[in-house]
Order: sequence, then structure tokens, then C-alpha cells
Amino acid sequence: MTGLRVVGISFDHMHMGDLLQMVVDHPGAEIAGIFDPDRATMDRAVAAFGLPEDRVFTDFDACMATRPELAILCAATADHARYTARLAACGVHVLVEKPFAASVADARAMIAAMAPTGKRLAINWPLAWVPVHVTAKRLIDEGVIGAMCEVHFYGGNRGPLYHTEAKAEVSAAEVERQKPRSWWYKRASGGGSLLDYLGYGATLGTWAMNGEAPLEVACMVDETPGIEVDQHSVTLCRYARGLSRMETRWGTFTDPWTIQPQPACGFVFVGREGTIASWDYTDHVLVQTRARPEPTPVAADMLPEGRRNPVEHLLDCLASGAAVIGPLDPALCLTAQRIVDTAARAAREKRTLPLVD
Repeated sequence: MTGLRVVGISFDHMHMGDLLQMVVDHPGAEIAGIFDPDRATMDRAVAAFGLPEDRVFTDFDACMATRPELAILCAATADHARYTARLAACGVHVLVEKPFAASVADARAMIAAMAPTGKRLAINWPLAWVPVHVTAKRLIDEGVIGAMCEVHFYGGNRGPLYHTEAKAEVSAAEVERQKPRSWWYKRASGGGSLLDYLGYGATLGTWAMNGEAPLEVACMVDETPGIEVDQHSVTLCRYARGLSRMETRWGTFTDPWTIQPQPACGFVFVGREGTIASWDYTDHVLVQTRARPEPTPVAADMLPEGRRNPVEHLLDCLASGAAVIGPLDPALCLTAQRIVDTAARAAREKRTLPLVD
């Protein structure tokens, strides 16, 4: 092997295939091994990447004996803290596929486990690589819409079982067959649309708000008979400067990466001098200002090398010593996790709560 040695840990999240493809495509990285207790879950990756059997493991310690330098973690949300602690003990950098954690306590435990190792912990939020959202953040930082006041987010898809890696389609019949045994639909595993998608709005929203945390949070979720997790949530955040709304949905009419549903998935950022609408996967943002109130298209920036995907970005930061961008930063993600935790508790208790510590 000539590149950075990377292992894929757990195939619970379908994004593992996409992330491993990024490793394969990077000239400075190579797959040293993959691990999951269930051998069958790795079959697609083994075939797709032509992995030899001596790089395929159902034993965690055997996989880590390949001496990797970076681990990509795609476990069920409830297992993030446990796996991160094990990976920290192995002295590797860790890239966690969203969401950050199942709770603030777990998120803090992950940060604490990695702190003494001197290795990087980064959280991947796929929307952080969507050019329109990066463009919106640039415009906010340039003061185009003035001081930020509000973040409005609508995020979701038809449901987590309707696609696999590379957004490959799954039939509705197969989705219904998988639901009873899928971790996505189990509360104890960290399932539900709120934990799946609210982190997107909270994380990129906190990034847009330059790290500011809300003062209090309210949330309501659907309660579908026979389904133990939520499939729809609406969260309200009160900041010192105003109110923000973040909505998650499993069951959109279409998936946003194929056809934007209505309501459209993405963000509207509101400042004192204007607004920016940034819809997922489009090629432009819409900017409105006091000087030019009609919504005006601004073409999405082309992402530069080192900023095009999480693997490329993290390897670039490891080589240069630079910090990862905001949405990957565990400190910023911790603020977002506090929003998620407070929203989940507010929904259970059916009342507005101060932001959890």
C-alpha cells in the first residue's frame, strides 16, 4: 500500500459505499480493510471495489491489526460513542458519518475519547459538500444579507430504506419488508427522522449563525401507530436575535436529489438586510436584498480541490495541519447536538425547554 491506510467500520449506514468510493478515487488513500459483524452487509462493497478476502473482517480487532491511519465510521447512531472509544484506543483519525451522536452525553464522550490521542475527529454532513450551501455561507460571511436573524430548514427524503449507496433505488415492497428489522425504525438504535435529519439543519444552521446557540427549543413530532420512531418533526429555536424553524420528514413526495419535493428541501437564511434561498442540489442560490428585493439567482461556486468531499478534505487537512471546515468540527457539531437533544426531549415532554447543557 502506498497511500493513507483507511478502514471502513460498520455498514449500518448506506453512505459507507459512497465514502469508500471517495477513498478509492483519492490518489493518496487506499482501503486497508472493512469491518462489520454481518459479513453479508459488506458483499456489495467487496464486489464494487474488488477487495480481497484478507481485507474483509467480521472481527474488529483483526481489522484494526491492518494498522490503519483513518477509520470511517458508519454505525447505527446509538453505537457511535462505543465505536469511537474503541477506535481512539487504536490511535487512528476518525471520520463519523452523520449524525454526530445519539445524545449530547455520547457526543461529549466521543470528543473526550479522541482528545488525548492527538488524532482528528470529524463529522461528515453530506449537505456540507453541496455547492449551493457553501455558496450561501460565503455570501453570509461577505455580509450580503447583513447580520443573520433566522434559519429555516426543511430536510428529508422518501425514507432511509428507499435507497442504498450512490442513491440506488429500492422498491417500495422491499422497503416494507425491511422496516420491521431496520435500525432506522428502532428507537433504541437512534432511528427516526429527527435524529436522521435535524442535525443537518442544526449543524449547517449553527455554521451560518457563526456558532451561536439558541436560548430555548420547542418541538412536535408525528405519532404513527405501529411505528416507534418519528417520521416528521418540526422544531422551533429561539435565539437572542429571533426565531428559526427546522423541519424533518421521511415521506417527502420525491427525493430531493432526483426531483425537489414540495415543500422544497434546503435552507432559507434571513439577515437584517436580505435573504438567501439555498435549495438542495440546485445550481444557484436566490438572493434578495433591500437594494434589490426581487430574488436574484447567483450561480453556485465550484468547489476547489480539497473541499469537494469529506475524504479529500480531511486528507488535505491532515497533510497541511489546517482545521476542518465548520460542519465537520466536533465543537460546532456539539452545539447542534444540543439542539437535537433538546428538541427530542421537548417533543417527549410536549413543552418548550431551555437548551440542554
